[in-house]
Amino acid sequence: MKRLSPEALDRGEHEFGPQAPVGIVHLGIGAFHRAHQAVYTQLAAAPGEWGICGVTQRSATVAEQLRPQQGLYSVLERGPQGVRLDVIDVVRDVVDGSSEPERLTERLAQEQVQVVTLTITEKGYRPGPGGALDRLITGLAARRAAGGAPLTVLSCDNLNGNGEVLRDLVLEHSPAPLAAWVADHVRFPCSMVDRIVPATTAADRAEAAERLGLLDEALVVAEPFRQWVIQDDFAAARPAWEKAGAELVADVAPYERRKLRVLNGAHSLLAYLGALAGHTTIAQAASDDALAAAAWRLIEEDVAPTLAPDGLEVLEYGRTVLQRFGNPALPHRTVQVAMDGSLKLGPRLLGTIRDARAAGRLPQAAILGVAAWMAYVEATTHSTGLPLDDPHADVLSSAVTAAPDSAAGLVEALLGVDEVFAPDLRDDGELRAALVEQVQVARSWRRKG
Repeated sequence: MKRLSPEALDRGEHEFGPQAPVGIVHLGIGAFHRAHQAVYTQLAAAPGEWGICGVTQRSATVAEQLRPQQGLYSVLERGPQGVRLDVIDVVRDVVDGSSEPERLTERLAQEQVQVVTLTITEKGYRPGPGGALDRLITGLAARRAAGGAPLTVLSCDNLNGNGEVLRDLVLEHSPAPLAAWVADHVRFPCSMVDRIVPATTAADRAEAAERLGLLDEALVVAEPFRQWVIQDDFAAARPAWEKAGAELVADVAPYERRKLRVLNGAHSLLAYLGALAGHTTIAQAASDDALAAAAWRLIEEDVAPTLAPDGLEVLEYGRTVLQRFGNPALPHRTVQVAMDGSLKLGPRLLGTIRDARAAGRLPQAAILGVAAWMAYVEATTHSTGLPLDDPHADVLSSAVTAAPDSAAGLVEALLGVDEVFAPDLRDDGELRAALVEQVQVARSWRRKG
């Protein structure tokens, strides 16, 4: 079977406009970006208006998939109403950030590039040689040296105040002259993104090939739902993403908190408990009545009261979230959602716990979510077949290995990991006791599996 390419496509069915110049550089061109920001850009931009240069971060795999297809790929959308396949034509260049750092620097220096977007995951914001942050700062220095055209750097990662976090990191790790230029010429708006994008399987590629009549090695799979809320603070031109349904607002923070605490918090709880119980996918976990009830208690009893001051509706949003999780056509693996838990606990669950404790409450379902993570880390350390894919895996496994074989011992050991927990939580006696109780609950799920 022929591979997807502009020449192989049936032009009567797939008619694209003229080649668009690269106006956007995206750091982290994984599946999520291709199913989200790139789709918004294609739907919003006039033909020939906005092209994307996608940059890989740690692996050349996506570059190897997209280059032979000249940037083309398809999105297989699966939902209760059926399946559709769309070909996306906005990726004009792909740079392997690891082996071609100079090409990335050149791109970031170009005046025609007016927006940089990022989906580098939570761990991508850790400073270090060769990391995304270092590469961005190098590119900003080159841009300043080339004339200093204004630029917008738009984070699309699941972090509270993601634009503010990124701006502060760039300024902190830039030399003084560059930091001064960045402060005057670069904007870092916040944004909130939402779409479930599970890992693509061989069966997905086979289905897409049957529908398209061509082999697409860069295929991504997604649910029908998508959302993008963006702070309207740009230094230069941008695509009219609102034409594709994005919301441009003055303050993203309320939307961000709601998504992180409701959707991502429930996602993590279902992932850890579901994996412990032997559920392979989030859809299976969400269809488990006991697990679904725990997720709803998290939303209704623990999260909603902490979000009341934001003024956004929460409970109906939460019901929609759980319905989306239960989509059987979207086999999102529990262990995929369980990745990088040490970095995700803070915005997803610990913020809810802190706010509830400040109000004098013990948020039991949120505490169960943290306890489920602890039990999951314990299970991976004891070779149960579950993977611990986490930047702090060695620290976590060492803590568990050294801990007494009791719920209290496990809680004590993991609360002592400074990379995850701060003293305010570690020294909270009521919280510690509740965690011990909920670890026992989470361990019981492991026995069920």
